This record gives sequence, structure tokens and C-alpha cells, in this order.
Amino acid sequence: MLSKLSYITCVAILLYACLGFYPKWQQKGGEATIGWDVSGYYWYLPSIFIYKDLKYQSFADSILKKYEPTPHIQQFSKVESGTYVMTYSAGMACMYLPLFTVAHWLAPKLGYPADGFSTPYQFALQVGSLLFGILGLWYFRRFLLLHFEDKVVAILLFILVIGTNYLNYVGIDGAMSHNWLFTLYVFLLLNTHYFYQHKQYKYAIRIGLLCGLLILIRPSEMVSVLIPLLWGLNSMKAADIRQHIGFIKQQLPKIGVAALFVLLVGFIQLVYWKYASGQWLFYSYRGEGQSFSWLKPHTHQYMFSFRCGWLIYTPMMLLPFIGFIPFLKHGKHKITVLAFCFVSLYVVTAWDTWDYGGFSGRAMIQSYPLFFLPFGALIQQIFKRRIWMWIAFPIIMLFAYINVWVVIQSHKGTGILDIHSMSFDYYWRVVGRWKPDNMDELKKLMDTNELFEGLPKQMQLIHTCTYETDSTIQMPDVAVEGIRSAYVSAGIENSTKSVFTISQPAKWVRVQVDAKCHLKEWEVWRMPQLFVRFIVKDSTEVKTKMIRPHRWFIYDNETKTLFLDVKIPAQHFDKVQVYLWNPGSDKLLMIDNLKVWTFNE
Repeated sequence: MLSKLSYITCVAILLYACLGFYPKWQQKGGEATIGWDVSGYYWYLPSIFIYKDLKYQSFADSILKKYEPTPHIQQFSKVESGTYVMTYSAGMACMYLPLFTVAHWLAPKLGYPADGFSTPYQFALQVGSLLFGILGLWYFRRFLLLHFEDKVVAILLFILVIGTNYLNYVGIDGAMSHNWLFTLYVFLLLNTHYFYQHKQYKYAIRIGLLCGLLILIRPSEMVSVLIPLLWGLNSMKAADIRQHIGFIKQQLPKIGVAALFVLLVGFIQLVYWKYASGQWLFYSYRGEGQSFSWLKPHTHQYMFSFRCGWLIYTPMMLLPFIGFIPFLKHGKHKITVLAFCFVSLYVVTAWDTWDYGGFSGRAMIQSYPLFFLPFGALIQQIFKRRIWMWIAFPIIMLFAYINVWVVIQSHKGTGILDIHSMSFDYYWRVVGRWKPDNMDELKKLMDTNELFEGLPKQMQLIHTCTYETDSTIQMPDVAVEGIRSAYVSAGIENSTKSVFTISQPAKWVRVQVDAKCHLKEWEVWRMPQLFVRFIVKDSTEVKTKMIRPHRWFIYDNETKTLFLDVKIPAQHFDKVQVYLWNPGSDKLLMIDNLKVWTFNE
């Protein structure tokens, strides 16, 4: 069968991604398997079984210092009683428990410290998560075969693995929750299907356990209950709704059993909160800035922003939305699929921190089992006409190429891709390219949409400025009050402004400075910015452009000459200002030897 061959090919790709391309257990710090969010999911296990210290975390500082899973503590927070409460719920720790147990048994036998974070633990979580994903992919094949012919299933499996961010979150970042959630949703769909066929208690119990686990992993997965409650509903006609309600009433005892098992699984979290904080219900994201805009979700940004947009960096998932057209005509479980897909999207995009994480659209991966039903409907329609195949399959191949490019650039790239800093102009100049020429110049497009490429003509030097600087300034050890210079640092928002006028006609102005950084700022949102601002006499802004000097590979105690080209606005302006603005960095950045030219194309 073609779908079996496709499955074997997909497994080989995932194995290579995990074991060959980027084995995360060999990485250090936040790039290791137990890094960033995974360390927070996992922290319950060493706290309980190794250090016997779930409440006070007296071991945490030594582990954070040795392994550096995060740059600062985010796995737990302190509460009023003086104890500590885990940030993340306990679901993933439950899933990791068998892997942790094997690693803890093997670690001393292999000569590694049995501290919960050494190589055997990292390896166990990485490979165990991969195996769970491979298992889920097999059962996803079985689920798809209930709805589509074999060749369609073969294509869908290959598209999922090679064409979407599923490749990253199973093959590389498999220990994240999304891989596990995807598989649990596949199990939920299959058991829901069998429950509606056979109406047996064993399927009701499984549904309850699976929904409970999904919610225990991510409370927002409460949307999972829509699947068993709405399954089989194909329209909103009154007759169909009455028939479905009748079925639900008939199955109330079994639904009650399922609900009981949801509560039993959820009780694990309640018991932990009561133990750690003294409260049965506890909001654990304290200090994390987590909030929701339920009336104004960030749906468009989440899907189409060039900074982390789901469908920009996983364009393959545009196609299921097109697939809803044939699916609504010929598909099954229409109301279930529509309700789940769009409620899931709404919940994900209502979160104000919509651009979280290192890889775009990851929170939608667990929804893919249902999104692939309209995707399959689209593939079926494509097969009906040869012309559609000639159009669709090159598009699918292009989208798959972009996905592979994103995965490679995210883990072994040369600095081309920085999803959290992308812009429309920069994206279209680098997407799909492996070694673009003049990367230093192209990176300016992350900040400005104007980039002069070519040989300037009729260049005229119109302004120079040498600031009085003190090259012995050391931050933060020595105060800099009284130093006359163009610089920003902790507590200094704006540098000295250099002001000049442009009298002769020209199309462009080039502003060049020697930028010196004492310590490099790595967080983009905090990077100081070099501004060129055109204003009229009353200080009304006509036009402003900027770049972040720290993007241009300036490292500690290094000086680099940078320039910014800006088109001279057609509107009237009186003068131009050049200065540094500091949005929040405590690192010292200085500029000197300012030179300004005008030129034409």
C-alpha cells in the first residue's frame, strides 16, 4: 500500500532529523532537550523522585548553574506562603515519567550523574518523544484511511512530515508538548469514532482519560471535548441537531463515566496546587505577563505576520483552508471539524503573547489531525482533473521546500532567519535562499524598508561631527555622568542629537557612524536604535528610519562602521536629526565620527 510506503519514508525522515541532523541531547543550555519550556514541564520529576523537594526547590540553583536550561528561573515562581509553584501544569511530567524512570535507572550504570539532567535523561526524552510521535503517525494513517483512499493518505502523510512544522516538533523539538498532543488527539479521534460505532464503556473511559490528559498538559485543550460531543454532526439543520441530541441523551451514562475520568485526571493538578500553594485553584503564570484578549484576538497577526506568522513560515497550512470548500460539500463530521478548528484557532490567537516560542505556529500542531480532513478533501478534488494537479503539486513542492528551509535555518542556519525580527521586505529577499550576498546590508531590511543597492552618484559630504568621547568608559562599573558623547546605556534613553540641514537637491541621504559596543545586547526588543529623523521647525516628524547596530555582528568591545541610507522625503522639512534611542538596554553603545552624504541613484 502506498500509505505504508509513505509512512516508512516519513519515519526515516524523522529519524534522520532527530538522530542525524540535530540531536538535541548533545546540545547545551536552552538548546538541549531539557531546555526552555521542556525544563518547566519536566521539573516535577526530579523535584519529586530525586531531590524530594517539590515545595522549596533548594536544589534548583545548582541545576540552573550547571545545565543552564533557561537563562533565569521560569520553571516555578514563589507564592505568598514562601513556597514555590510550578509554572506549567503536570501533564507533560506524567507523559515523561516512563522515560525519566528508564533514564534514572541507566544513568549511574553508564557513568553519568543521576541528577535528572545529565545525558541519559536528555537522550531518553528526545528519543522517547520521537517514538511517541512515530506511534501517533501510524495511528494517524489509520484515522485518515477511515476517510480517504490509500493514495490520498500517502500524500497527506508525506505533506504533514515534509511540508509542515510537524517535522520540527517531532523530529527535533519532539519533547515539546505539541508532538504529544498531536498523538493524543489522534487517539481521541479514533476512540470517538469507535464509540459512536459500538457505544461501549471502554471507549467512553478512553475518551475521558484522553481529554483529561490533554487538559492536564495544556488547560486550553478543553476544546478537545468538542470532538466527542459533536462527532457525527454534519449540519445545523434542526432535524440533524435533534437526532444528535437524542443520541447524546441515550449515552448519558457513558458520557458521565467519561466526564468522571476527565475529573480524575484533572484532580492530579488540583492536589498539586493544594499541596504547593494551599489553594485548590491557582494561576501559575504569575509574573509571566500572560493575558488574553477574548474580544480582540490577534488572529491576523498570528497567521500572517512576517514576525512569527503561522502561515508565513508554514505556508502548507494555507491549503486546508481552501480545502474547507470541497469538505463542506462532501466531507463528514463537518460541524465537529469546523467548530474544533476555528475555536482552537480563536483560543490560540486570543493570547496576547501570540508570537511566543522559537518556531511559528507551534500551538496549532495539535489541531492538524482535524485540519487534515479538509486538506484530504482538497487532494481528492485535485485528483479529479489533471490541470488541477499541474497547478497544485508545484505549489505543494514549493511550500514543502520553504518548510524544510525554515527548519534547517532555525537550527543550523547562517544567521539568515530570525523569525522574531523578520519584516515583509527582508523575508522576500531571503526566503528559500541559502547564502544571500551582502547579508550585512540585507539585515537592515529587518528595521527599515529602504535599502540602496548599487553605486551612489553625485555624492556630496554635507555634514560631519566628531563627538567628545571617553574610550575608557566601562559599564556598568564606572558612572558616565558628565561625559559629552553620543551614547546610550542604563537609564539613558536618548543620546546627544546631531542636527543638520539639506540644501541641495538629492534623492538619498547616507548617514555613517563608527558604532562601539561595550557589551552586546542580544534581545532584539532592547537593542538601541540609530535614528535618522526629518522634522519641520515645530519638531513635527516628517519621516523617520532606523537600524539596530547590534544586528551587524558587533561584539563586546568592538567598533564597526555602519551606514544607513534613507530616501529624502518629498514633503517639506527643515532639518535632520541623527541620534541613538534606547528602548531598555543596560548595555553601553556609543557612536562617533558621524558623516553625512547626499547622493542620487
